[in-house]
Amino acid sequence: MSAASTPAVPSSFAELGLPPTLVAVLAAVGYEAPSPIQAATIPPLMEGRDVLGMAQTGTGKTAAFALPVLARVNLGLAAPQALVLTPTRELAIQVAEAFQRYAATLPGFRVLPIYGGQHYQPQLSGLRRGVHVVVGTPGRVRDHLTRGTLKLDQITTVVLDEADEMLKMGFADEVDFILQQAPKTRQVALFSATMPTAVRRIAQTHLRDPAEITIASKTRTAADVKQRYWLVSGAHKMEAVTRILEAEPFDAMIVFSRTKAMTTELAEKLQARGFSAAALNGDMPQNERERTVARLKDGSLDIIVATDVAARGLDVERISHVLNYDIPTDSESYIHRIGRTGRAGRSGEAIVFVAPRERGLLRVIERATRQPITEMRLPTLQDVYARREARFRDQVLEAVADDGHGNDPRPLLESIAADNNLSILDVAAALARLVRGPAASAEVDRAQASVTQASARGPAARERPRRERPDGESAGAAPVTAAAPRPDRAGKGTSPVPPGMVRYRVEVGYEHQLRPGQLVGAIANEADLDSQYIGRIDIFDDYTHIDLPEGMPPATSRILAKAWVCGRQLRLRPADAPAPAAPSPRPPRPPRAPGGSKPKSAGPRKS
Repeated sequence: MSAASTPAVPSSFAELGLPPTLVAVLAAVGYEAPSPIQAATIPPLMEGRDVLGMAQTGTGKTAAFALPVLARVNLGLAAPQALVLTPTRELAIQVAEAFQRYAATLPGFRVLPIYGGQHYQPQLSGLRRGVHVVVGTPGRVRDHLTRGTLKLDQITTVVLDEADEMLKMGFADEVDFILQQAPKTRQVALFSATMPTAVRRIAQTHLRDPAEITIASKTRTAADVKQRYWLVSGAHKMEAVTRILEAEPFDAMIVFSRTKAMTTELAEKLQARGFSAAALNGDMPQNERERTVARLKDGSLDIIVATDVAARGLDVERISHVLNYDIPTDSESYIHRIGRTGRAGRSGEAIVFVAPRERGLLRVIERATRQPITEMRLPTLQDVYARREARFRDQVLEAVADDGHGNDPRPLLESIAADNNLSILDVAAALARLVRGPAASAEVDRAQASVTQASARGPAARERPRRERPDGESAGAAPVTAAAPRPDRAGKGTSPVPPGMVRYRVEVGYEHQLRPGQLVGAIANEADLDSQYIGRIDIFDDYTHIDLPEGMPPATSRILAKAWVCGRQLRLRPADAPAPAAPSPRPPRPPRAPGGSKPKSAGPRKS
């Protein structure tokens, strides 16, 4: 492989050989100059060379591969010409949105994200209608190829984005299979934050004399911004943010949400709880947005709930906190968000809410920023009461110091006390109850208890050792427990089901050449379930037992029952349930590569 040193960053995108229409779009969306990865990657990709790039997430590599693809796309050909593989559905959606944004001046351009967990019908409709770029997760892309619903015969470019994460999730076989289906003349761009042996093998097998580019990563966030996260599910987010606002000392705060509709809803809920809050989004008239920012600056407004676009360029020194109500799906957005605090040499606080299934996004952000994000302790009711009392004490003392400009209420209070045989202290206590507002919601304690339980499961799952393949490589990303003594074909001798888990059976096993990473990847994508919540896996000859969290929604069970792995429908069901009806026939899989002969075994294989 030939190495390419990082060149000096050009002053404009026009110097990289991009068409003027794309350069104009980049200027319109606020891109001023190429980042180092863009400057080093776009020229060789424009020349048709393969590229092997090492760069952290958040360095601008999406534009680095998307722009050359768009520069050469044939809009008159309604067939996939570029395929981008990503490890997660969130990244697939993000990359697809980026393509759409950069292609604003390309009439008729179509990009389609395909990933597990989404019904097939929208994806099939999009593919039949015709698309120019497909962005997908390896499992779902392979499934479409096997079904014959996706054709790669017109593909000119294949991009592997975050290849190291894809291989950690057990998608090595899928990546190999997909690249084998693409034309031999295709261009390949592989991007990875690290270069482990598995990624290097993919590069050596499928890339031809690539330009090898390494971009040194740097800390992207201000060192004086303290970053914390709270593990909380969507149902409890509102109570959690209320608790934080009541107990966390702050001057002004931005609460970031993904959608414009949610900014309005959150702002109204915060106002109903007595907070000085307002929405800031792109649907608001410009003059109203300017008034909202002015109120934040002069102190008449303390909280704004905003989208990324609406808060772009916002510079208000008194913003002490940024709260990510929804975790960003890309680290670049996170970096821009928390950059709204810690300005002008001041310290700042950044808090991000993370659902249990979003832990992977948190790890991606930490790698990109090269700074730890520590778990925070949600303020207790005692913290809330203490802060309320301190605020109330300050308000009382301020009122005592104010002479009221001749409006003395003491004669009225003395009259109320005398007429009703009350002491002045009784009257003062009643007035205090009127002005202090309701007590902090006990619902938050219940929310905190449930979230704490989920949080406790997470670290325990992370500490469970992975099972190993015979060659010593990890079998997949799922932190599954070490296998117990080998069970027999009837399942006797298997380990007990851990608390909070349910044991399921799937109709694919060792004789179908199933490996744990394939099953983990399928379930993680189809069920939108973080792989760390997937428990023990015991592979038998023609079926497999797998432990999944209890309380799984029926819709998710139905999706998993219809999912396919190794050419077999999973037909997932509780391990002690009767066998389901035979699955519908599936189109035959392409022939297995030489050397993939089926191993023989008289018993189960521990994974």
